[in-house]
Amino acid sequence: MARKPKAPPRIGFVSLGCPKALVDSERILTRLRAEGYEVSPSYEGADLVVVNTCGFIDAAVLESLDAIGEALDRNGKVVVTGCLGARRETILERHPTVLGVTGPQAYAEVMETVHAHAPKPHDPYLDLVPAQGIRLTPRHYAYLKISEGCNHRCSFCIIPSLRGDLASRGIEEVMQEAERLVKAGVRELLVISQDTSAYGADLRYRTEFWQGQPLQTRFLDLARALGGLGAWVRLHYVYPYPHVDDVIPLMAAGQVLPYLDIPFQHASPRILRLMRRPAHAEDTLARIRRWRETCPDLTLRSTFITGFPGETEADFQMLLDWLEEAQLDRVGCFTYSPVAGAAANELPDPVEPEVAEERQARFMEAAARISAAKLAAKIGRRMRVLVDEVGPGGAVARGPGDAPEIDGVVRIAEPGAGKPGDFLDVVITGSDAYDLEAMRS
Repeated sequence: MARKPKAPPRIGFVSLGCPKALVDSERILTRLRAEGYEVSPSYEGADLVVVNTCGFIDAAVLESLDAIGEALDRNGKVVVTGCLGARRETILERHPTVLGVTGPQAYAEVMETVHAHAPKPHDPYLDLVPAQGIRLTPRHYAYLKISEGCNHRCSFCIIPSLRGDLASRGIEEVMQEAERLVKAGVRELLVISQDTSAYGADLRYRTEFWQGQPLQTRFLDLARALGGLGAWVRLHYVYPYPHVDDVIPLMAAGQVLPYLDIPFQHASPRILRLMRRPAHAEDTLARIRRWRETCPDLTLRSTFITGFPGETEADFQMLLDWLEEAQLDRVGCFTYSPVAGAAANELPDPVEPEVAEERQARFMEAAARISAAKLAAKIGRRMRVLVDEVGPGGAVARGPGDAPEIDGVVRIAEPGAGKPGDFLDVVITGSDAYDLEAMRS
């Protein structure tokens, strides 16, 4: 009698942090599946658990440490990777029984640890993985990471110490991945990195070839090439360098989505200098006006910090005034949180937490008012939307100005309004501070 084949090991996976970390998780899961491992949806059903951590701010560190502890309590065999893994001693002090600790992007080291504690020999006849790899997002959208690390040294950030300096992927490799994703059914590509507009600078914008055509490894060439794949292309984490102006006509022409995610962080020149922010001397308001003249439908998203060390009421009022003039469409705001190892920790004149929180509330009140007015102005307009979810009462979709999970949604109160991944043409019928209502046109 033939021996029943042994079931392959099952790996549990916990993914924390930003979309860049999510892409790291997808790459590790793709390697696991390519080698024949199965993925367990529960701690109890796993032979071991991989926890991909975040270590950007103190709250994220605590969340990561708690997640490691939960995995140890419920499974007992845990491999730790990700940004917090760069601070190995922090993890081992709290959880000395983990099987291994690696930093971000350490795919080979993670696999070595998994092999040591849950071995599974590769069988090329049985172990299959889809061409687009294993992804943690819905089938119809995907994050496309174009580089690692960052060359800036913002005083509140420790990303360079965790992920290193800018390291761009070649444009041929990026385009091949994007093409595979679109062929697999992805309808929206979300381009991410720590500094998307610096893409290719470390490679001196070298020329590579894709589909027989020369492309320079730079922001504009990448945006133009991605725009030819037939999917929505959304650009995240774009610093407002002058060459970003060249991408706006692509948005006006419909080649990429009219959407820019720009981390302005503040508006006071003094605070921006303390933050060591790049391009802080640029006249951003004038540039925003020029962008909107070229592309009136442009959606601008950004994040800001209140309570940064040294921030006065006058600095904060300057930020409020800037927001009123900039009229940003989508805004997030966080109170300053010290991060172990960040240069900002040494700055004088810390702001009391309650003051930072009060400023955050005032800022978000102004942002909500601006958002509500902008969305109300869309009532009666036609819009193409991408369906994310469908239920008995209708569908939840997103328009060109809505990134998944961080921006608003378009609610379509019509049963049978498409399926996830469908594009629909709708008419906007209502709005609130952040979301739209629509019906199919």
